[in-house]
Amino acid sequence: MFVTGPSALAATDTTTTVRELRDRTEILDALLRFGLGFDLQDRALFRTAFTPDAAFDFRPVAAELGLDIPVMVGIEAIEAVHFNPRVRLDTSHTITNARIEVTGDRARLTALVEAQHLPTGDHTRHLLLKNRYAVDLLRADTAWAMHHLYVENIWHTGDPNVLTGN
Repeated sequence: MFVTGPSALAATDTTTTVRELRDRTEILDALLRFGLGFDLQDRALFRTAFTPDAAFDFRPVAAELGLDIPVMVGIEAIEAVHFNPRVRLDTSHTITNARIEVTGDRARLTALVEAQHLPTGDHTRHLLLKNRYAVDLLRADTAWAMHHLYVENIWHTGDPNVLTGN
């Protein structure tokens, strides 16, 4: 599930190396578009991060927090959860420790994501999550989009009810 290979690049010649480096940049950019799109509440940017039939599996984190959040399937379902007007949040996502594996028009990405969540208008409460992401991506022309996200929690602090708007 997680990218644990012993090296970063598989390419050996200049042309292939340049293409692989471009792919790796675009692959990471898909996860960055997700985080920044959510943080800025920019739906257009957020949507570019996903394939139309993407699945977002947040269940392991939800279970750790005592919440029930089903797998979100399809960009509309993912967007509905993240842009729920009843749950207004100020968020900041920090994405690090990315590992990428490219195989043709498919890729896998592993990253650490720290996500701070504060209710809009009430920053006295928060939920800070440190999560490990496992992402499957597909090439869409020259860009890449996330097809399946699996998220597990490493640690958290704060009030889990921040995510539900309670």
